[in-house]
Amino acid sequence: MADTSAATTDLRVTPQPSGFGAEIRGVDLSRPLPPDLLRQVRDAWIAHSVVWFPDQPLTLEQLEAFTLQIGPFGHDPYIKPMPGHANILELRREPDEKATNFGAGWHSDWSFQETPPAATLLHSKVVPPVGGDTLYADAYRAYDSLSEAFRRMLAPLNAVHSASRAYGPSGVFARETEARTMQIIVSPEADKTVVHPLVTTHPESGRKALFVNPVYTVGIEGMTREESAALLGFLFSRLTQEANVYRHRWAPDMLTLWDNRCTSHLAEGGYDGHLRLMHRTTVAGGRPTA
Repeated sequence: MADTSAATTDLRVTPQPSGFGAEIRGVDLSRPLPPDLLRQVRDAWIAHSVVWFPDQPLTLEQLEAFTLQIGPFGHDPYIKPMPGHANILELRREPDEKATNFGAGWHSDWSFQETPPAATLLHSKVVPPVGGDTLYADAYRAYDSLSEAFRRMLAPLNAVHSASRAYGPSGVFARETEARTMQIIVSPEADKTVVHPLVTTHPESGRKALFVNPVYTVGIEGMTREESAALLGFLFSRLTQEANVYRHRWAPDMLTLWDNRCTSHLAEGGYDGHLRLMHRTTVAGGRPTA
């Protein structure tokens, strides 16, 4: 998508060379966007899957208001929200924390839900001087890179998603021994499973994407564990290969908006000894379809 501008704004959309990911400047997210400007922002998001807005010193209320311009709030389970802000999660890691940084595995947010979130918004408040990048994987490009014969094989398959590995009674957080500032809720509910098409069609772009991720995709319907592991292992490797990944470097007061329907992401660590503070919201989505 080429750089765009509106008659009454300085809106500038600057895509990455691959087209996956774009910076948006010339817009003030602290105030409601007029319909035409909002449409241009949404168009850029749909076109580039990950967009970021530098220099946006938003309050919690302004973050909530902009989220609602994208769509209604999603449901965020297993993490206690901020007091007085039921739809905001505070992703905080203190300088002395030893627990693994939150979001350290490749995932698409809450893909284990019947209707996973369409979007996630993350606003940076305190950015460490080292580490803390977020990596995004392009699930469109991963699908497009497959042979036609392989795509035909995948077309009828359904993937099984669950939060068990992370939030179940036997999951990673239940076994954690180091103290963590974020309040994680371990629950037997996390062991439930939901089935989604392995290849989905994006409801707005019409493009096909791989809808699997290493954290929450636990199998393929109708296959043995060994068969699932072999096929998913290949797909995970294809999804996260370097050619499909954009590395995002944060700055204070930056808002990033990404599309969970066609991306996966991973939060890197590497900032022990430094505070990192972010605020996160999600936008409700629909049931994934083939």
